[in-house]
Amino acid sequence: MDEKKTLSAVFAIQVIYTGMFLLSKAALDVGMNTYVFVFYRQGFATVFLAPIALFLERKTAPPLSFMTLFKIFMLSLFGITFSLNIYSVALEYTSATLAAATTNTLPVITFFFALLFRMEQVKLKAISGIAKLIGVALCLGGAATIAFYRGPHLRLLIHHHLLSNSAQEIHHQIPSIKTWTKGVFLMLLANTFWSLWLVLQGLVLKSYPSKLCCTTLQCFLSSIQSFIIAIALERDRNEWKLGWNVRLLSVAYCGIVVTGVTFYLQAYVVEKKGPVYLAITTPLALVFTICSSAVLLGEIISLGSVLGGILLVGGLYFVLWGKTEEKEEKGKCSSTNAVKQDVESKNEMTNESNPQFLVQHSCSWV
Repeated sequence: MDEKKTLSAVFAIQVIYTGMFLLSKAALDVGMNTYVFVFYRQGFATVFLAPIALFLERKTAPPLSFMTLFKIFMLSLFGITFSLNIYSVALEYTSATLAAATTNTLPVITFFFALLFRMEQVKLKAISGIAKLIGVALCLGGAATIAFYRGPHLRLLIHHHLLSNSAQEIHHQIPSIKTWTKGVFLMLLANTFWSLWLVLQGLVLKSYPSKLCCTTLQCFLSSIQSFIIAIALERDRNEWKLGWNVRLLSVAYCGIVVTGVTFYLQAYVVEKKGPVYLAITTPLALVFTICSSAVLLGEIISLGSVLGGILLVGGLYFVLWGKTEEKEEKGKCSSTNAVKQDVESKNEMTNESNPQFLVQHSCSWV
């Protein structure tokens, strides 16, 4: 029963992320300003999480010092505000499928930063270390393939655009090579900021261990930061209007469902199966997004995107496999050391009970 619950939670997480890619792209396709979109998204997340955090952690949350608040502010600025704004601009240049594909680089980039901060290590003579390096190389190859190789366009299914299904509208969806390449690098830059956030958040949580309060604070601070960016770059009042349309649906979904529901589901899966199990299922979002975007958004998938996505997924699995092997090697070493210590302690007890041992080592008792 627990296995079925965990599996259902994993599928729900990837379906939710698929909805995020599709709805975000749909909102940007109808002309919603990217910076306004990020502000509303974070505002909805703050309004949703604040009462929950206040109810659950108001008594257990530690006092918030100025230095800790400053760390959370900077974490929000780089890991959320910059990351989401760059991601939204990149999504406007590219496609929902690319966004789902490049998500597979997160564990690899995070591993690179952990290696840079000496939180991870690579043993070049061990199989685990070689696997990690192969994973990083495949990831770089996948990113380069997506950026520089388009190839023929694949019409997987009959295109029914969510808003328009005309052939001219579909033709305009194919960006130029320059725009596409720019979007790919912006997407990788957004993932780089997000990976840096994943690494540094662990350090911040050591000084402020209330996870829900910390997440709510980050959403609140990033809302303020995103508002300043949006109001500076977009002064047209009409761009700030949501209305009962895909704009409202998109920001509400991303702010409430993605931030709120997946936070709980991810914590549940990690608790039951560990973080590796959750990371392994990340490519499901790519499969779901390719199928859904082809039908709902009428996206045209290029061969380069498919091949690059395969390389990214392969790189992800190599890094995760290397991590698993490394843990098994450490477990074997620790168990071997424990057995050795147990044998040595038994030998010492045997020798101490031997009268000849006491005579030979009598000076140690003086």
